[in-house]
Amino acid sequence: MFEKILIANRGEIALRIQRACREMGIRTVVVHSEADTEAKYVKLADESVCIGPPPAASSYLNIPAIISAAEVTDAEAIHPGYGFLAENADFAEKVERSGFVFIGPRPENIRLMGDKVSAKQAMAKAGVPTVPGSDGALPEDGKEVVRIARKVGYPVIIKAAGGGGGRGMRVVHTEAALLNAVNMTRAEAQAAFANPVIYLEKYLERPRHIEIQVLADAHKNAIHLGERDCSLQRRHQKVMEEAPAPELPSKLRDRVGERCVDACRKIGYRGAGTFEFLFEDGEFYFIEMNTRIQVEHPVTEMISGVDLVQEQIRVAAGEKLRFRQKDIVLRGHAIECRINAEDPYRFTPSPGKITSYHPPGGPGIRVDSHVYQGYSVPPYYDSMVGKLIAYGANREQAIARMRIALSEMVVEGIQTNIALHRELLSDTRVLRGAVSIHYLEQKLAQQQTKKK
Repeated sequence: MFEKILIANRGEIALRIQRACREMGIRTVVVHSEADTEAKYVKLADESVCIGPPPAASSYLNIPAIISAAEVTDAEAIHPGYGFLAENADFAEKVERSGFVFIGPRPENIRLMGDKVSAKQAMAKAGVPTVPGSDGALPEDGKEVVRIARKVGYPVIIKAAGGGGGRGMRVVHTEAALLNAVNMTRAEAQAAFANPVIYLEKYLERPRHIEIQVLADAHKNAIHLGERDCSLQRRHQKVMEEAPAPELPSKLRDRVGERCVDACRKIGYRGAGTFEFLFEDGEFYFIEMNTRIQVEHPVTEMISGVDLVQEQIRVAAGEKLRFRQKDIVLRGHAIECRINAEDPYRFTPSPGKITSYHPPGGPGIRVDSHVYQGYSVPPYYDSMVGKLIAYGANREQAIARMRIALSEMVVEGIQTNIALHRELLSDTRVLRGAVSIHYLEQKLAQQQTKKK
């Protein structure tokens, strides 16, 4: 096992990794920008290294600075968390070439799954169901593009192969709008991702977003830990997640989970990963794989009893998985609300000093957050300041506990989206479960129309 790990991230995930390491008796090095000098995880680390000014490009995305920090502190491994460099195959490669262990998948796995076209082809080959669409990248020939779209059937969605985080997508409802949308998406893909490759898929009208958590080691052992429902989204950004997914038959979950596990073995996957699907009319359709720990990993931890971050570390150290599929027993229900420093309805960022802070407590409540009273939320990074997780024996109890926790939670001095979460947990459609990925945006649009 490692004696010292460098954490190449910030915010709540940096603290989450640090806590996992401390529990395992592993020393931690935290790298940080000048903006995060006063962060809780920086103060709690065994060692900390400032790697640059506030902009992420000059600090958290500065690969030479991160590797230099690992060298001067004698760290043995680097954990990238999520976001920033977590799914950057070049970074993983440079880490390993420099003599450190990358706590994540092999660079070739990251590269394969990072390109949505190659990922979809690999999953189809492994027997994982995929969304009907173009067989690989869209050609330059406009007539051929029109033929493909007609065969798939409108509406369709044009996607950038190198896209992510909800960027590089365009829905097309008519043939007249197709070629213009293709050209615009291709140009945006080149500008945003330095990769002009795009592809086309059938646009599902009312799908749910279901994802399956997997763990695999370097010895061809792999398991899945059930599914999460992440359908409450705005602009492809998740707002609330829960596990297990409401109204999803366990036999169906297990069947698709087994296919995901088989795919991990076939591509030689190592570490934690998430297969993301659209689910409609009883059918799963693969959309992408995230080759990292997810923001919403706590809900899976709560129902499975498995510490996913610690398992990431063990697998990276060369250990075999400590669990077989039969050992994974899912119990109860968990819900996670992402607490963001933003206007709850206009979603404009709200950085600034937190003048009063009171996290909730009680049975089944978990708060993953790096903030404290007096902490200043910097304006340079993602607006998430924490995650509130509620666990119960069933969905009803988890919802009841989350409502209480949201009523107790106090964050003053900045705006947060707590009010939106309170509203969602009194929405009859949300309470019934199984809403589509379009539900939240439609709800917000209706509210804006009423205000006008």
